[in-house]
Amino acid sequence: MSTTTIIDGRTLAPAGILAVARPDAAGGRAVAALDDGARAAVSATRAYIEAHFMTDDAPLMYAFNTGVGLFKDQRVRMAEMQEYQRRTVYAHATGTGEPFEAEVVRATMLLRANAFASNHSGPRIEVVDRLLACLNAGLVPVVPQKGSVGASGDLAPLAHLAGAVCGFDEAEMIFEGERLPSREALARAGLDPDFPLEAKDASALINGSTVSLALGVLALEDLRRALKHAEIALALTLEALRAEKAAFDPRLHRARPHAGQAASARNVLRLIGDSERCTEGARLTIFPEEGRQPGQAPPPRVQDVYSLRCAPQVHGPVREALAYIGGIIGTEINAATDNPLIFPDAGGYACISGGHFHGAYLAQAMDLLAIAATDLGAISERRLARLIDPTLSYGLPRNLLAGRKGLNTGFATVQCTLSALVMENRTLATPGSVDSIPGKSNAEDHVSNATWCGRKARTIVANVETIVAGEILMAAQALTLVADLARDHPLGRGSRAALEAVRAAIPPALDGDRWYHTELERALALLRSGAILAAVEDAVGELE
Repeated sequence: MSTTTIIDGRTLAPAGILAVARPDAAGGRAVAALDDGARAAVSATRAYIEAHFMTDDAPLMYAFNTGVGLFKDQRVRMAEMQEYQRRTVYAHATGTGEPFEAEVVRATMLLRANAFASNHSGPRIEVVDRLLACLNAGLVPVVPQKGSVGASGDLAPLAHLAGAVCGFDEAEMIFEGERLPSREALARAGLDPDFPLEAKDASALINGSTVSLALGVLALEDLRRALKHAEIALALTLEALRAEKAAFDPRLHRARPHAGQAASARNVLRLIGDSERCTEGARLTIFPEEGRQPGQAPPPRVQDVYSLRCAPQVHGPVREALAYIGGIIGTEINAATDNPLIFPDAGGYACISGGHFHGAYLAQAMDLLAIAATDLGAISERRLARLIDPTLSYGLPRNLLAGRKGLNTGFATVQCTLSALVMENRTLATPGSVDSIPGKSNAEDHVSNATWCGRKARTIVANVETIVAGEILMAAQALTLVADLARDHPLGRGSRAALEAVRAAIPPALDGDRWYHTELERALALLRSGAILAAVEDAVGELE
């Protein structure tokens, strides 16, 4: 049974957006509906606008009865209004590049409708209903990714979206897996392809940083999930290396009381606190095949390297950055971001021009997210790199190889792939919010670059998910390789649950090399499904 996400312009949360934008485990999505109170308020505001603003002798009001940009002082006559609305969309449909994924477009459509539900934008109620009808019918406008500078919002991508939902001949939509002209897609879905726009409708649809916001919502939620899995990956690596637990002692973290690092340390101790693998006894009695003569005890482990010992101090800032970014995103989700906006005033309504479309908040938040995610991926890669080198892994088999040496290579090339993603992330993490090129004859003389910041942050997060999944995969291989040697030193409850969840979906590579691409994709799918996290939390309680 499908759920319903109600929008009212005030209370929409990320969970409701994800429910509409992404399919659940069964392939279904929530439907979207407009709150009755919001419907009445939007309708009442529009009725006043049409009664008082829609005449040729009404005062000039930007985008209601004037041109846009530097044509702001040019009156548009009511007889030309529908054609002006169409041409406004045409003038801004300048996007290029590959289209956004369906989940980005669906999130954008819901967020735009929710902005209208706040009752400050002034479109007809039919515009809100059209967006929701397209969403609920499974129609996904084809929206090119490139072309927005985040100035007057995401004009180019939103114009492509608007043209599609309104049935423009040139626009396209995805419907039931097929890319079609928008008019054909709308007709197949049972919607009238002809949807004329009236005064302010076009401006309301295309003016706002809503595509940037959709990217931010998705990137934020994905990084939150990746962070929890990074701590699961860390725990598995600690077990594989028979590492120290002391670095996660709560007394230590009270001495430098950052909330993020303390939460990270608590998570790790939930996973390995009862481990007998991460003990001096295990270090003295477990001797993998390579790296040490039988019976030769290792030297005492005084303290571990930074990628292990300092993990809370690296994961912690990521957690606190996510808290800050979550505040920005939460405010933006229920904000009106087009221009001008409408407000109740002395028994009527006032129209006020401002700059809420400017995407600086989102641009800077996404740059911070990109930097935090890049560092999270970097430390994960340094941990997994240790697993393949017996001089760094305390004698684990070289390359985590189980088959015949020479004939097989092992996981060394997996590490190379993941290090490539780290390097890609480092380039993409260069801030985009500090870049600004004036546009439209200097009418837009400072821009935010928010859409690019959101796009690259989302790419970085996807790379980090793959890196963390790779660490989980490789640590699981290491633990399986020494399972017999270490049988008298059981893993912690949390890490044992994680390993069992991995092995339920991915068998160990015990016969030599396999098609490692498939291994990585399975591990990534497992991370994104939440199955590992669910197994861990069933065993040790909810991670922070």
